[in-house]
Amino acid sequence: MPPRPAAPRRPDRPDVESADALSGPALRTFFRIADAWRLSPGEQMTLLGGPPRSTFYKWREGGVVRLPRDVLERISYVLGIYKALQILFAEPARADAWIRHPNDAPPFGGRTALDRMLSGNVADLYIVRQYLDAQRGGWP
Repeated sequence: MPPRPAAPRRPDRPDVESADALSGPALRTFFRIADAWRLSPGEQMTLLGGPPRSTFYKWREGGVVRLPRDVLERISYVLGIYKALQILFAEPARADAWIRHPNDAPPFGGRTALDRMLSGNVADLYIVRQYLDAQRGGWP
């Protein structure tokens, strides 16, 4: 009997090796963005999904083996938000400051994008990213 073919790899579900390979670079990039946005440790922990403080500080120091998939998803949205802002604003300082400015657009209702992102829900990161991608006229 011939060997059974391997199950096709689903692009929306990274395998273990991919998660291992992505974790370090994802965290390093996240923390660079967090520094550019001047996020407090508490804000960073919220955006990352609320890891325990000890885990967060291990991640911050570079001590990570593999991030959970939901944390990688959250970081992916933050990266997309950062990228969209860099495209929309010619000045990096303006792009970085945008998340803290009140916004009357429907997704924000007069609050800041950061307020929306800090609700703790992955869906709110998605909504901010979707809004910015629409503003720039395209998806990734």
